[in-house]
Order: sequence, then structure tokens, then C-alpha cells
Amino acid sequence: MSSTPPRDPSSARPEPKVAYWRQNLIVIGILLFIWAFVSFGCSVLWIEWLNQYKIGNLPLGFWFAQQGSMYVFLILILVYALVMDYLDRKHDVKE
Repeated sequence: MSSTPPRDPSSARPEPKVAYWRQNLIVIGILLFIWAFVSFGCSVLWIEWLNQYKIGNLPLGFWFAQQGSMYVFLILILVYALVMDYLDRKHDVKE
């Protein structure tokens, strides 16, 4: 009569968890890059070049520094929520 040792349920399927977190980190990395590009790049580094264009009466660089980066940040939050909802369903992750 052989007895099998009890299995740890957390180690039963390590691969899907690894794939889920890998995809999660890729999404976070891409969104952080976009956020840094818009917030720092468009508002600080390339402001002089962007200021040659106008939105209404305001230079584009000023617009990015004041409002544009906030709008992009809100869009990134929405994109993150939608993508993570998709990944949660794809990998059967429950909250």
C-alpha cells in the first residue's frame, strides 16, 4: 500500500501564474513608457519644438504641460483596467 504525500494546491499550476504576471509586467512597462514620454518628453524636453504648433491660442508644449499629460494619464488608467480585465479572464484569475 503506497501513500502519496499531500499536494500543495499553490504549486499545482505555476506556469499560468508566471505567464499572467509576465504579461502584466509587459503591460505596466508599456504604459509607464507612454506616461513618461508624454509627461516628461512632451512637457519638458521637446517643449520648444512643440510650441511651434498651437491648439486654439495656446502653444502645444504649454497644453501638454498643463492639460495634455493629465488626459493621457486618465486614458492610460482606462486602458490598464480594460487590458487587465481581459488578462484576468484569459488566465482565469479571480479577485
